[in-house]
Amino acid sequence: MPVAVYLLGLAVFALGTSEFMLSGLLPAIAADLGVSIPDAGLLISAFAIGMLVGAPALALLTLRRPRRPALTALLAVFVAAHVAGALTPGYAVLFGTRIVAALAAAGFTALATVAAMGMVAENRRGRATAVVIGGLTVANIAGVPAGTFIGQHAGWRAAFWAVAALAALAAVGVLATVPGGRPAGNGAPSVARELRAMAGGRLWIVFATIALASAAVVVTFGYLGALLTETTRVGQEWVPAVLGLFGVGALLGITAGGRAADTRPRAALYAGVGGLTVVSAALAVAAAGPVPTIVLVFLLGVAGFLITPVLNVRAYALAGPAHTLAGGAIVAAYNVGNTAAPWLGGLAIGAGLGYASVAWVGAALGAASLVAVTLGVLADRRAPGAAATVPAPAE
Repeated sequence: MPVAVYLLGLAVFALGTSEFMLSGLLPAIAADLGVSIPDAGLLISAFAIGMLVGAPALALLTLRRPRRPALTALLAVFVAAHVAGALTPGYAVLFGTRIVAALAAAGFTALATVAAMGMVAENRRGRATAVVIGGLTVANIAGVPAGTFIGQHAGWRAAFWAVAALAALAAVGVLATVPGGRPAGNGAPSVARELRAMAGGRLWIVFATIALASAAVVVTFGYLGALLTETTRVGQEWVPAVLGLFGVGALLGITAGGRAADTRPRAALYAGVGGLTVVSAALAVAAAGPVPTIVLVFLLGVAGFLITPVLNVRAYALAGPAHTLAGGAIVAAYNVGNTAAPWLGGLAIGAGLGYASVAWVGAALGAASLVAVTLGVLADRRAPGAAATVPAPAE
Protein backbone atom coordinates (compact mmCIF):
# COMPACT_ATOMS: atom_id res chain seq x y z
CA MET A 1 0.00 0.00 0.00
CA PRO A 2 1.53 3.40 -0.93
CA VAL A 3 2.62 5.56 2.02
CA ALA A 4 0.41 8.35 0.66
CA VAL A 5 -2.68 6.25 1.47
CA TYR A 6 -1.62 6.00 5.10
CA LEU A 7 -0.95 9.73 5.25
CA LEU A 8 -4.46 10.38 3.93
CA GLY A 9 -5.70 8.12 6.72
CA LEU A 10 -3.67 10.18 9.23
CA ALA A 11 -5.32 13.35 7.97
CA VAL A 12 -8.78 11.79 8.28
CA PHE A 13 -7.80 10.76 11.82
CA ALA A 14 -7.16 14.44 12.66
CA LEU A 15 -10.46 15.44 11.07
CA GLY A 16 -12.35 12.73 12.94
CA THR A 17 -10.78 13.70 16.26
CA SER A 18 -11.99 17.26 15.77
CA GLU A 19 -15.49 16.11 14.87
CA PHE A 20 -16.03 13.93 17.94
CA MET A 21 -13.85 15.35 20.74
CA LEU A 22 -16.19 18.22 21.59
CA SER A 23 -18.51 15.85 23.43
CA GLY A 24 -15.96 15.76 26.25
CA LEU A 25 -15.14 19.48 26.12
CA LEU A 26 -18.60 21.07 26.23
CA PRO A 27 -18.62 21.99 29.96
CA ALA A 28 -15.22 23.69 29.70
CA ILE A 29 -16.17 25.56 26.51
CA ALA A 30 -19.49 26.68 28.01
CA ALA A 31 -17.82 27.96 31.19
CA ASP A 32 -15.03 29.76 29.31
CA LEU A 33 -17.25 31.47 26.75
CA GLY A 34 -20.15 32.21 29.08
CA VAL A 35 -22.83 30.15 27.31
CA SER A 36 -25.05 27.29 28.39
CA ILE A 37 -24.04 23.68 27.77
CA PRO A 38 -26.94 23.21 25.30
CA ASP A 39 -25.65 26.24 23.36
CA ALA A 40 -22.17 24.76 23.41
CA GLY A 41 -23.70 21.52 22.15
CA LEU A 42 -24.81 23.36 19.03
CA LEU A 43 -21.13 23.43 18.04
CA ILE A 44 -21.44 19.68 17.40
CA SER A 45 -24.55 20.24 15.28
CA ALA A 46 -22.75 22.99 13.34
CA PHE A 47 -19.98 20.56 12.41
CA ALA A 48 -22.47 17.86 11.36
CA ILE A 49 -24.41 20.30 9.18
CA GLY A 50 -21.18 21.57 7.63
CA MET A 51 -20.19 17.99 6.78
CA LEU A 52 -23.62 17.25 5.32
CA VAL A 53 -23.69 20.33 3.08
CA GLY A 54 -19.99 20.60 2.39
CA ALA A 55 -19.27 17.11 1.08
CA PRO A 56 -21.15 17.28 -2.25
CA ALA A 57 -20.57 21.04 -2.64
CA LEU A 58 -16.79 20.82 -2.17
CA ALA A 59 -16.64 17.75 -4.39
CA LEU A 60 -18.09 19.78 -7.26
CA LEU A 61 -16.00 22.88 -6.54
CA THR A 62 -12.76 20.87 -6.61
CA LEU A 63 -13.84 18.64 -9.47
CA ARG A 64 -11.39 19.97 -12.05
CA ARG A 65 -8.60 20.75 -9.60
CA PRO A 66 -5.46 18.59 -9.31
CA ARG A 67 -5.85 16.26 -6.33
CA ARG A 68 -2.68 17.16 -4.42
CA PRO A 69 -3.14 20.95 -4.22
CA ALA A 70 -6.88 20.55 -3.56
CA LEU A 71 -6.27 18.17 -0.66
CA THR A 72 -3.50 20.37 0.74
CA ALA A 73 -5.63 23.52 0.47
CA LEU A 74 -8.54 21.89 2.29
CA LEU A 75 -6.23 20.80 5.09
CA ALA A 76 -4.81 24.33 5.28
CA VAL A 77 -8.33 25.75 5.70
CA PHE A 78 -9.03 23.14 8.37
CA VAL A 79 -5.86 24.11 10.25
CA ALA A 80 -6.64 27.83 9.99
CA ALA A 81 -10.17 27.26 11.32
CA HIS A 82 -8.78 25.47 14.39
CA VAL A 83 -6.18 28.15 15.02
CA ALA A 84 -8.92 30.80 14.84
CA GLY A 85 -11.11 28.70 17.12
CA ALA A 86 -8.32 28.31 19.67
CA LEU A 87 -7.73 32.08 19.73
CA THR A 88 -11.31 33.30 19.68
CA PRO A 89 -12.69 35.12 22.73
CA GLY A 90 -16.33 34.59 21.77
CA TYR A 91 -18.88 31.89 21.00
CA ALA A 92 -20.06 33.32 17.66
CA VAL A 93 -16.59 33.14 16.09
CA LEU A 94 -16.06 29.62 17.40
CA PHE A 95 -19.41 28.58 15.92
CA GLY A 96 -18.33 29.97 12.55
CA THR A 97 -14.97 28.20 12.66
CA ARG A 98 -16.72 24.88 13.31
CA ILE A 99 -18.76 25.28 10.13
CA VAL A 100 -15.67 26.23 8.09
CA ALA A 101 -13.68 23.31 9.54
CA ALA A 102 -16.52 20.92 8.73
CA LEU A 103 -16.74 22.12 5.13
CA ALA A 104 -13.01 21.55 4.69
CA ALA A 105 -13.19 18.16 6.44
CA ALA A 106 -16.09 17.01 4.26
CA GLY A 107 -14.36 18.00 1.04
CA PHE A 108 -11.09 16.41 2.11
CA THR A 109 -12.66 13.10 3.16
CA ALA A 110 -14.50 12.78 -0.15
CA LEU A 111 -11.41 13.58 -2.24
CA ALA A 112 -9.05 11.52 -0.09
CA THR A 113 -11.00 8.32 -0.64
CA VAL A 114 -11.06 8.83 -4.41
CA ALA A 115 -7.35 9.70 -4.45
CA ALA A 116 -6.47 6.59 -2.45
CA MET A 117 -8.44 4.33 -4.80
CA GLY A 118 -6.60 5.86 -7.74
CA MET A 119 -3.20 4.99 -6.29
CA VAL A 120 -3.71 1.23 -6.00
CA ALA A 121 -4.62 -1.70 -8.23
CA GLU A 122 -8.28 -2.40 -8.82
CA ASN A 123 -8.29 -5.47 -6.55
CA ARG A 124 -6.91 -3.43 -3.60
CA ARG A 125 -9.30 -0.49 -3.67
CA GLY A 126 -11.42 -1.85 -0.84
CA ARG A 127 -8.33 -2.06 1.37
CA ALA A 128 -7.23 1.46 0.42
CA THR A 129 -10.70 2.76 1.28
CA ALA A 130 -10.54 0.94 4.62
CA VAL A 131 -7.21 2.64 5.46
CA VAL A 132 -8.53 6.13 4.73
CA ILE A 133 -11.92 5.72 6.39
CA GLY A 134 -10.22 3.76 9.16
CA GLY A 135 -8.79 7.10 10.27
CA LEU A 136 -12.23 7.91 11.66
CA THR A 137 -12.29 4.62 13.54
CA VAL A 138 -8.87 5.20 15.07
CA ALA A 139 -10.04 8.71 16.02
CA ASN A 140 -12.73 7.11 18.16
CA ILE A 141 -10.22 4.72 19.76
CA ALA A 142 -7.34 7.12 20.43
CA GLY A 143 -7.98 10.61 19.10
CA VAL A 144 -11.17 11.45 20.96
CA PRO A 145 -9.95 10.24 24.39
CA ALA A 146 -6.61 12.01 23.84
CA GLY A 147 -8.31 15.25 22.76
CA THR A 148 -10.62 15.10 25.76
CA PHE A 149 -7.68 14.38 28.08
CA ILE A 150 -5.72 17.35 26.72
CA GLY A 151 -8.76 19.59 27.03
CA GLN A 152 -9.40 18.54 30.63
CA HIS A 153 -5.81 19.07 31.74
CA ALA A 154 -4.58 21.95 29.57
CA GLY A 155 -7.83 23.64 28.53
CA TRP A 156 -10.12 23.09 25.57
CA ARG A 157 -8.06 25.50 23.46
CA ALA A 158 -5.03 23.22 23.80
CA ALA A 159 -7.07 20.42 22.23
CA PHE A 160 -7.78 22.67 19.24
CA TRP A 161 -4.07 23.49 18.93
CA ALA A 162 -3.19 19.77 19.04
CA VAL A 163 -5.64 18.96 16.23
CA ALA A 164 -4.31 21.88 14.17
CA ALA A 165 -0.72 20.65 14.60
CA LEU A 166 -1.64 17.09 13.62
CA ALA A 167 -3.54 18.27 10.54
CA ALA A 168 -0.62 20.51 9.54
CA LEU A 169 1.74 17.53 9.81
CA ALA A 170 -0.58 15.46 7.64
CA ALA A 171 -0.75 18.30 5.09
CA VAL A 172 3.03 18.24 4.71
CA GLY A 173 2.91 14.49 4.14
CA VAL A 174 0.09 14.77 1.60
CA LEU A 175 1.94 17.49 -0.29
CA ALA A 176 5.08 15.34 -0.43
CA THR A 177 3.55 11.99 -1.40
CA VAL A 178 0.18 12.27 -3.15
CA PRO A 179 0.57 12.28 -6.96
CA GLY A 180 -0.47 15.49 -8.70
CA GLY A 181 -2.43 16.02 -11.88
CA ARG A 182 -5.85 15.12 -13.20
CA PRO A 183 -7.05 13.08 -16.18
CA ALA A 184 -7.10 15.04 -19.39
CA GLY A 185 -9.00 14.85 -22.65
CA ASN A 186 -12.11 12.64 -22.66
CA GLY A 187 -11.28 11.52 -19.13
CA ALA A 188 -11.30 15.06 -17.75
CA PRO A 189 -13.90 15.62 -15.05
CA SER A 190 -17.21 17.16 -16.13
CA VAL A 191 -19.93 18.47 -13.82
CA ALA A 192 -22.62 17.48 -16.33
CA ARG A 193 -21.20 13.97 -16.64
CA GLU A 194 -21.01 13.57 -12.87
CA LEU A 195 -24.59 14.74 -12.39
CA ARG A 196 -25.87 12.40 -15.12
CA ALA A 197 -24.08 9.41 -13.62
CA MET A 198 -25.57 10.20 -10.21
CA ALA A 199 -29.08 9.64 -11.53
CA GLY A 200 -28.91 5.85 -11.25
CA GLY A 201 -31.45 4.30 -8.89
CA ARG A 202 -29.07 1.56 -7.71
CA LEU A 203 -26.61 4.20 -6.54
CA TRP A 204 -29.25 5.92 -4.41
CA ILE A 205 -30.16 2.58 -2.83
CA VAL A 206 -26.53 2.39 -1.68
CA PHE A 207 -26.70 5.92 -0.26
CA ALA A 208 -29.90 5.00 1.60
CA THR A 209 -28.20 1.87 2.96
CA ILE A 210 -25.25 3.96 4.19
CA ALA A 211 -27.54 6.42 5.99
CA LEU A 212 -29.65 3.68 7.59
CA ALA A 213 -26.68 1.52 8.66
CA SER A 214 -24.81 4.53 10.03
CA ALA A 215 -27.85 5.59 12.06
CA ALA A 216 -28.24 2.01 13.34
CA VAL A 217 -24.74 2.15 14.85
CA VAL A 218 -24.74 5.76 16.07
CA VAL A 219 -28.15 5.62 17.76
CA THR A 220 -26.75 3.10 20.25
CA PHE A 221 -23.18 4.40 20.40
CA GLY A 222 -24.35 7.97 21.02
CA TYR A 223 -26.11 6.97 24.25
CA LEU A 224 -23.75 4.16 25.21
CA GLY A 225 -22.22 5.99 28.17
CA ALA A 226 -25.64 6.64 29.70
CA LEU A 227 -26.79 3.08 28.97
CA LEU A 228 -23.72 1.62 30.68
CA THR A 229 -24.07 3.71 33.83
CA GLU A 230 -27.85 3.89 34.16
CA THR A 231 -29.02 0.50 32.83
CA THR A 232 -26.03 -1.85 32.98
CA ARG A 233 -24.83 -0.19 36.22
CA VAL A 234 -21.19 -0.19 35.16
CA GLY A 235 -19.00 2.18 37.14
CA GLN A 236 -18.21 5.49 35.46
CA GLU A 237 -14.51 4.65 35.47
CA TRP A 238 -15.16 1.66 33.17
CA VAL A 239 -17.02 3.60 30.48
CA PRO A 240 -13.89 4.76 28.56
CA ALA A 241 -12.59 1.19 28.45
CA VAL A 242 -15.89 -0.12 27.04
CA LEU A 243 -15.98 2.68 24.47
CA GLY A 244 -12.41 1.80 23.54
CA LEU A 245 -13.47 -1.84 23.12
CA PHE A 246 -16.12 -0.68 20.67
CA GLY A 247 -13.37 1.12 18.77
CA VAL A 248 -11.21 -2.01 18.67
CA GLY A 249 -14.16 -3.95 17.25
CA ALA A 250 -14.73 -1.22 14.70
CA LEU A 251 -11.07 -1.36 13.63
CA LEU A 252 -11.25 -5.13 13.20
CA GLY A 253 -14.51 -4.80 11.28
CA ILE A 254 -13.28 -2.16 8.88
CA THR A 255 -10.08 -4.13 8.24
CA ALA A 256 -12.02 -7.29 7.41
CA GLY A 257 -14.49 -5.25 5.36
CA GLY A 258 -11.66 -3.77 3.32
CA ARG A 259 -10.58 -7.24 2.25
CA ALA A 260 -14.15 -8.44 1.69
CA ALA A 261 -14.91 -5.44 -0.53
CA ASP A 262 -12.34 -6.78 -3.00
CA THR A 263 -13.42 -10.44 -2.78
CA ARG A 264 -16.92 -11.18 -1.42
CA PRO A 265 -18.79 -7.88 -1.11
CA ARG A 266 -22.34 -9.23 -1.12
CA ALA A 267 -21.65 -11.80 1.61
CA ALA A 268 -19.95 -9.11 3.71
CA LEU A 269 -22.95 -6.79 3.35
CA TYR A 270 -25.42 -9.41 4.53
CA ALA A 271 -23.12 -10.54 7.34
CA GLY A 272 -22.50 -6.98 8.53
CA VAL A 273 -26.05 -5.65 8.31
CA GLY A 274 -27.58 -8.88 9.62
CA GLY A 275 -25.08 -8.94 12.46
CA LEU A 276 -25.77 -5.29 13.25
CA THR A 277 -29.50 -6.02 13.54
CA VAL A 278 -29.10 -9.12 15.71
CA VAL A 279 -26.46 -7.59 17.98
CA SER A 280 -28.57 -4.44 18.52
CA ALA A 281 -31.62 -6.52 19.47
CA ALA A 282 -29.53 -8.70 21.79
CA LEU A 283 -28.06 -5.61 23.43
CA ALA A 284 -31.55 -4.24 24.09
CA VAL A 285 -32.53 -7.51 25.79
CA ALA A 286 -29.29 -8.04 27.75
CA ALA A 287 -28.51 -4.41 28.66
CA ALA A 288 -28.86 -5.09 32.39
CA GLY A 289 -26.02 -7.63 32.38
CA PRO A 290 -22.45 -6.20 32.39
CA VAL A 291 -20.68 -9.16 30.75
CA PRO A 292 -23.08 -9.71 27.81
CA THR A 293 -23.36 -5.95 27.29
CA ILE A 294 -19.59 -5.50 27.03
CA VAL A 295 -19.29 -8.41 24.59
CA LEU A 296 -22.17 -7.08 22.49
CA VAL A 297 -20.67 -3.57 22.39
CA PHE A 298 -17.51 -5.08 20.90
CA LEU A 299 -19.55 -7.04 18.32
CA LEU A 300 -21.54 -3.90 17.50
CA GLY A 301 -18.29 -2.23 16.48
CA VAL A 302 -17.28 -5.20 14.34
CA ALA A 303 -20.60 -5.56 12.52
CA GLY A 304 -21.22 -1.83 12.14
CA PHE A 305 -17.90 -1.13 10.46
CA LEU A 306 -17.56 -4.37 8.48
CA ILE A 307 -19.85 -2.92 5.82
CA THR A 308 -18.24 0.53 5.56
CA PRO A 309 -15.57 -0.25 2.91
CA VAL A 310 -17.98 -2.49 0.99
CA LEU A 311 -20.63 0.22 0.68
CA ASN A 312 -18.04 2.85 -0.22
CA VAL A 313 -16.47 0.78 -2.99
CA ARG A 314 -19.89 -0.20 -4.31
CA ALA A 315 -21.03 3.43 -4.45
CA TYR A 316 -17.93 4.46 -6.40
CA ALA A 317 -18.39 1.52 -8.74
CA LEU A 318 -22.02 2.30 -9.55
CA ALA A 319 -21.26 6.02 -9.92
CA GLY A 320 -18.80 5.28 -12.75
CA PRO A 321 -17.43 8.61 -13.97
CA ALA A 322 -19.11 10.43 -11.06
CA HIS A 323 -16.62 9.11 -8.53
CA THR A 324 -15.76 12.62 -7.24
CA LEU A 325 -19.36 13.66 -6.60
CA ALA A 326 -20.08 10.15 -5.29
CA GLY A 327 -17.39 10.69 -2.66
CA GLY A 328 -19.19 13.81 -1.47
CA ALA A 329 -22.54 12.04 -1.49
CA ILE A 330 -21.11 9.17 0.56
CA VAL A 331 -19.89 11.58 3.26
CA ALA A 332 -23.28 13.33 3.19
CA ALA A 333 -25.11 9.99 3.55
CA TYR A 334 -23.10 9.07 6.63
CA ASN A 335 -23.88 12.43 8.18
CA VAL A 336 -27.58 12.06 7.45
CA GLY A 337 -27.44 8.92 9.60
CA ASN A 338 -25.24 10.58 12.22
CA THR A 339 -27.64 13.53 12.48
CA ALA A 340 -30.88 11.52 12.57
CA ALA A 341 -29.67 8.86 15.03
CA PRO A 342 -29.39 11.03 18.21
CA TRP A 343 -32.81 12.53 17.46
CA LEU A 344 -34.43 9.10 17.07
CA GLY A 345 -32.74 7.81 20.21
CA GLY A 346 -33.81 10.91 22.11
CA LEU A 347 -37.43 10.32 21.07
CA ALA A 348 -37.32 6.79 22.49
CA ILE A 349 -35.73 7.91 25.75
CA GLY A 350 -38.09 10.90 26.01
CA ALA A 351 -41.05 8.55 25.67
CA GLY A 352 -39.97 6.87 28.90
CA LEU A 353 -38.73 3.66 27.27
CA GLY A 354 -35.34 3.74 28.99
CA TYR A 355 -31.82 3.83 27.63
CA ALA A 356 -31.97 0.23 26.39
CA SER A 357 -34.65 1.36 23.92
CA VAL A 358 -32.00 3.01 21.74
CA ALA A 359 -30.68 -0.46 20.91
CA TRP A 360 -34.19 -1.46 19.78
CA VAL A 361 -34.17 1.60 17.53
CA GLY A 362 -30.80 0.42 16.23
CA ALA A 363 -32.24 -3.02 15.52
CA ALA A 364 -35.15 -1.48 13.59
CA LEU A 365 -32.75 0.67 11.55
CA GLY A 366 -30.57 -2.40 10.97
CA ALA A 367 -33.61 -4.29 9.66
CA ALA A 368 -34.36 -1.38 7.34
CA SER A 369 -30.73 -1.52 6.16
CA LEU A 370 -31.18 -5.23 5.45
CA VAL A 371 -34.20 -4.43 3.30
CA ALA A 372 -32.17 -1.79 1.44
CA VAL A 373 -29.35 -4.28 0.78
CA THR A 374 -31.86 -6.78 -0.60
CA LEU A 375 -33.42 -4.12 -2.82
CA GLY A 376 -29.95 -3.39 -4.15
CA VAL A 377 -29.35 -7.05 -4.93
CA LEU A 378 -32.70 -7.33 -6.72
CA ALA A 379 -31.94 -4.16 -8.70
CA ASP A 380 -28.60 -5.67 -9.72
CA ARG A 381 -30.33 -8.75 -11.09
CA ARG A 382 -32.75 -6.63 -13.12
CA ALA A 383 -30.02 -4.40 -14.54
CA PRO A 384 -28.72 -5.58 -17.94
CA GLY A 385 -25.26 -7.06 -17.55
CA ALA A 386 -24.99 -5.97 -13.92
CA ALA A 387 -22.72 -7.85 -11.55
CA ALA A 388 -22.75 -7.94 -7.79
CA THR A 389 -20.02 -5.35 -7.76
CA VAL A 390 -18.80 -3.24 -10.64
CA PRO A 391 -15.09 -2.34 -10.64
CA ALA A 392 -14.48 1.23 -9.55
CA PRO A 393 -13.01 3.54 -12.22
CA ALA A 394 -9.29 4.22 -12.24
CA GLU A 395 -8.15 7.70 -11.26
